[in-house]
Amino acid sequence: MTELVHKELAGGVATITLDSPPNRNALSSRLLAELADRLRWAQAEPQVRVIVLTATGHVFCSGADLKEQRASGAPVTASFPEVMELIWESGKPVICRLNGTARAGGLGLVAACDFAIAPLTASFAFTEVRLGVAPAMIAVPVLRRLSARAAAEYFLTGEVFDAARAVEIGLLSAAVPPEGLDATVARYAEMLLKGGPEALAITKRLVREVPAMSFKGGLQRMTELSSERFTSAEGQEGIAAFMAKRPPAWVPQEG
Repeated sequence: MTELVHKELAGGVATITLDSPPNRNALSSRLLAELADRLRWAQAEPQVRVIVLTATGHVFCSGADLKEQRASGAPVTASFPEVMELIWESGKPVICRLNGTARAGGLGLVAACDFAIAPLTASFAFTEVRLGVAPAMIAVPVLRRLSARAAAEYFLTGEVFDAARAVEIGLLSAAVPPEGLDATVARYAEMLLKGGPEALAITKRLVREVPAMSFKGGLQRMTELSSERFTSAEGQEGIAAFMAKRPPAWVPQEG
């Protein structure tokens, strides 16, 4: 049976590719199971430093596989929350390389990633209400990216919006001309490979958790964390490398 999700590792970057063009990379039960498997592999593989999530065809992901759901008579997206959590909680940075349009559930994948880069030609929509359902599961990551006004506008209307607007409301990190997509993703990956693996994982949590702390409590905890990182083996290696004007040990060597 042909796999619906591929994996590839090169230069510290794991590329995970949705490959189900006939149904526009819809979130079928099989695709979700394979995607979860590939994500677990990337997170457990020591050589993987950065994860890139992308797809084949002209659509990144069209959302739930409605044909499969209708045939089964029940939701088949049981593993979807697991997939979004695997991406969101990944200690390794995840870049979403959108090859094209995304709709509904596909936007849950986009929002769960640390970075999301799309071609300017891509379009987006939360189409759930027009089907009589709700953007329930994806609301968990999406509402952590969008302002309340933008979420209300697009969740309630189902209106299609373009990539430039997606950047404005926080759904995307960047929107670029199609011919510049790969170079932009590569640039982000290259920058991330220069960061210490432990430092990146900790900083991911810091960005999310510090805003919820009290000012005084946040300063106290961050003072402790700063001391921990400066005295850690990774911190000491980074400082030594800087002083010696050499790359740190965690930066993949070319060739």
